[in-house]
Amino acid sequence: MAIQKQAWEHKLSNHLQLGGIETAVLDNGPGRGTRIAWINTGAGLRYKVVIDRAMDIADAFFNQHSLAWISHGGVTAPQRLTDKGLDWLQTFGGGLMTTCGLSHVGGPESDEYGERGLHGPISNTPAEIVSIIQPDPVNGQMEMSITGIMRQVQALGPQLLLKRTISGTLGEAGIRVHDEVINSGNTTAPHMLLYHFNFGWPLVNEGADICWEGDWRSRAGNPDHIFRQDNNYKKCLAPLDSHAGGGEEAAIIDVAANANGWCTCGVHNAALGLALSLRFKKQQLPVLTNWQHWGKGEYVMGLEPGTHPPTGQALARKEGTLIQLAPGERRHYELQVDLLHTPAAIQQFKTDLSTSIHY
Repeated sequence: MAIQKQAWEHKLSNHLQLGGIETAVLDNGPGRGTRIAWINTGAGLRYKVVIDRAMDIADAFFNQHSLAWISHGGVTAPQRLTDKGLDWLQTFGGGLMTTCGLSHVGGPESDEYGERGLHGPISNTPAEIVSIIQPDPVNGQMEMSITGIMRQVQALGPQLLLKRTISGTLGEAGIRVHDEVINSGNTTAPHMLLYHFNFGWPLVNEGADICWEGDWRSRAGNPDHIFRQDNNYKKCLAPLDSHAGGGEEAAIIDVAANANGWCTCGVHNAALGLALSLRFKKQQLPVLTNWQHWGKGEYVMGLEPGTHPPTGQALARKEGTLIQLAPGERRHYELQVDLLHTPAAIQQFKTDLSTSIHY
């Protein structure tokens, strides 16, 4: 619910008393020199946008509760040398949202079309900030946003741009992401995109509900200890010895949508009285991946909307699902994150899930 004007009328000197966007540069550790933006919604939700890493979202908190999993390395400066093989993991900070793509999502691979590292290079790409719009509550302007452009380009080759706007409303505990992927080159370019949302303790804790609806299949190579029909794969588990190192499981979901084409997924932690809702459009992002990695000290659950499952460009090309963007062509993607902490809002979230349509 938005902040009511009468509560603060004639009492504000600066919008930052309520919330807003504050930019900074990290000055210590592996993230030294990295540009960030702290966004305070004024409604308990505050989060860090890493400008130099595709405007991905790192830390995120609702009141005293952390929402995101942060890897051992945390925020690091972008390093293009890690775009090969599995080296992406060396600078993977986790965080609430990491962008994967723009032309490959999945493990490293190499073929006649080139060499592609894990999840592509976009998250190692700094943004050119083109606008920051602050809220102005005194004059009735409660919207705020930051917009930037990331360029995944090479001379005499593919030219893909990602224009990203992260926005919100002062007084509302939500995040809106609007992305536009543009082929600015003169040749057709392959395109894949995946949003790697990484949820951590205490939002994710044993017994919390993992929320999604849709037909699913176990990812190839899973041990299928979790993702099998006779198991409750929608409950967060206690830390597992079997998930040490690279132990994990994932399901590929043909996610359900409502009559307006919106998909809903998220996490409900009844012990905290808190739910996180993640919504996106089925037409734009038809596949959801649920990644579960319950390692000791690396305790994370991922919900990952994408144009494709994270199985790579080569397989998508073989199956005929690889998107080919013509010169000048562009695609739009919209996502919405909301923090819900009242019984009515949480019940509506559950209703939205249960009334989704299975295609």
